[in-house]
Amino acid sequence: MATESPQLFLCPISMELMEDPVTVATGVTYERRSIERWFFKYGKATCPATMQHLASFDLTPNHTLKRVISSWAERGSSPSSPTDALAPMARERLPSVLAGIEATPFKVTALKSLRSCMALDVAAQDKFVAYDGIQVLSRVMAQALAESGAGGDFSAFRTCEEAAAVLDTLPLSDDASVDLVLKPECMRPVAALVQRGSAEARLHAMSILDKVSKASGSRNWTAGVDVDDMVKSLLDLLSDGASSKLSSRALDVLLDVTARSPSSGRARSGKDVVEVGAVRVLVELLPDADRHVTERALLLLKRLCKCPEGRLAFAEHGLAVAAVSRTVLRVSGLATKLAVHVLWLVSCAARPSEKVLDDLVTNGAVAKLLALLQVESSTSTKEKAARMLRVHGAFWKQYPCFPADLRDYLKFLN
Repeated sequence: MATESPQLFLCPISMELMEDPVTVATGVTYERRSIERWFFKYGKATCPATMQHLASFDLTPNHTLKRVISSWAERGSSPSSPTDALAPMARERLPSVLAGIEATPFKVTALKSLRSCMALDVAAQDKFVAYDGIQVLSRVMAQALAESGAGGDFSAFRTCEEAAAVLDTLPLSDDASVDLVLKPECMRPVAALVQRGSAEARLHAMSILDKVSKASGSRNWTAGVDVDDMVKSLLDLLSDGASSKLSSRALDVLLDVTARSPSSGRARSGKDVVEVGAVRVLVELLPDADRHVTERALLLLKRLCKCPEGRLAFAEHGLAVAAVSRTVLRVSGLATKLAVHVLWLVSCAARPSEKVLDDLVTNGAVAKLLALLQVESSTSTKEKAARMLRVHGAFWKQYPCFPADLRDYLKFLN
């Protein structure tokens, strides 16, 4: 079985194996395509990993790292890692490591070592929890976050990021572990990492939230965080379009936030999420999205368009109908079902604007709706397509671009 790519070989932006590694002025190495996209497509002037301002956009090829990656890839999977034999010894050292990790000035190094011992070692993970490891990590993260906020100490924030990476190695599936993570001293640092951590740290933080959400049941994990700030940060992350992994994780968290009842006190309704620009971000995400991101974005759009504010924001966006229509019969069966539901909401759930109806016919959505009636698709999707055609067919037939061979089909529907 192939081994997992070493973290050093992964681009901090895309979290994928680098093929053309280049180094920026801060000394951090990225995949060339990812960092050029960050600079020139999104207009950023910072180093994504450190958020330091860059005076120069010069990219220096990292030939050494490229050779090492190539050599590693050529060797392929190795039968076992040297650390496998050391795993029992590492487990025995856990109590002493945890006892000293809060006092050591080299917390990042200690946490990295702890993380490597914990990964894929269920026995070590169980011992870690038994020795109050989650509580230790919570204190380390809370202290690091306080220090980074007080003096802008980047090294302290790196400690917080590395501690979250260790926490993410745990399954976090039992009630006791979830209760510990839900405490403010743990949740606030995790939320801060979602908002301003590196790409890798954000992935770890959102993975932690996903695990806690699945295990917490009816308990509301948002109670200890500023949900408004988190939603805005997640939308900013989606706007940056740094990687499909980050986008997919961010959409999962947004879906979880909007799925929880607003009556719980901290979750947000569709209206709240619409007001911070969610519809615009989701629509503009669709053209370049892969299947998983497309399906999640359409599901969130469907939820948002159930409220009047969401439908209005959709109708006012010049590319909304085109972006959603493009996914019908193109991405996946689920994407088609969700896209048709979105179009049905904006055209039939309430009185649609003439612009929406105009966009539906000029962007080819009407022809796709008719095609859906003739291909295998879900009953609910066909019913929504047929209803849209029945309700607005007379309006659409007046357009010169309306296919002549479809006019008789509309008569059959009516």
